Amino acid sequence: MKGRFKVGDRAYIVESNRFVREVEVRSCAGGMYLVRFLDSVGGIKLRDHRLFASKEEAEGSIIKKEEKPAHRTPYDS
Repeated sequence: MKGRFKVGDRAYIVESNRFVREVEVRSCAGGMYLVRFLDSVGGIKLRDHRLFASKEEAEGSIIKKEEKPAHRTPYDS
């Protein structure tokens, strides 16, 4: 299986469906990518579908929730 990213490529991931982080691909084997965080120490192993080629593409994948009132009472209609 040939991956979308090669060792040394820059990619973006979405964490907790809220934050976009830039990473560097360190290795790829069996559809799993080992990536290193560029803004801190450490890394993580992810599947192909969790990596995005651009920041805009990653931001577009974030699921937006509907705005709800901060506090409701039983008397609200």
